[in-house]
Amino acid sequence: MSIADDHAVPLNHGLFGRLRRDSGDVWAQYIRHPFVLSLGDGTLPREKFERFLIQDYLFLTQYARAYLLLAYKHDNLADMREAMRTASILLDVEMPLHVEYCAGWGISEPEMAAAPQSLEMLAYTRFVLELGVAGDSLDLMVALAPCIVGYAEIGAMLAAGLPADNPYKAWIQAYTGQEYVESVAASIMSLDALGTKRGAEARYDSLLATFNKATELEAAFWQMGWR
Repeated sequence: MSIADDHAVPLNHGLFGRLRRDSGDVWAQYIRHPFVLSLGDGTLPREKFERFLIQDYLFLTQYARAYLLLAYKHDNLADMREAMRTASILLDVEMPLHVEYCAGWGISEPEMAAAPQSLEMLAYTRFVLELGVAGDSLDLMVALAPCIVGYAEIGAMLAAGLPADNPYKAWIQAYTGQEYVESVAASIMSLDALGTKRGAEARYDSLLATFNKATELEAAFWQMGWR
């Protein structure tokens, strides 16, 4: 079953659903990248996954900064608190879990922190942060959406029929847990509400261009690990 059929994650809802549909092949090439599919069938070479894990650690640091910037860009306490809560989860929950998971693969946190930043990681995070500085909260939320929602869709897609001996099983299942799924659903609903408030209809072409670029950069991140 596709996650699109799971009412816990309303992929077809509102502004996000429209962006996802209108992105067409851009979205499909992201969630069905060869790196993703090889994770699902367990054939991804270990060294490629380890390279991805290190760059993902560096990415998560910048992704948390983007949510802190989003809190600054919001103009009401409820939205500010939600953005800060997400940043706190990234820094205090997801990052430690990532470090613990990587330790199981023999990769230490000092090793990850000292690793050279890939051009793909830099391009993606600079795009999001610079757009967030120049634009408003809606611009930034649209740029952040492909990451948080895409991983939920990928997790559900790969978890269906996942082999018991898949070496990447724990990583895949991390994106199918109830807490993560609920946070994704909340993000989709928040984006829709913010779109109504910030005039998304009149700005739709610009928002779609932002969404497509962020999605392309997500696919490039997979490609970084795949090469």
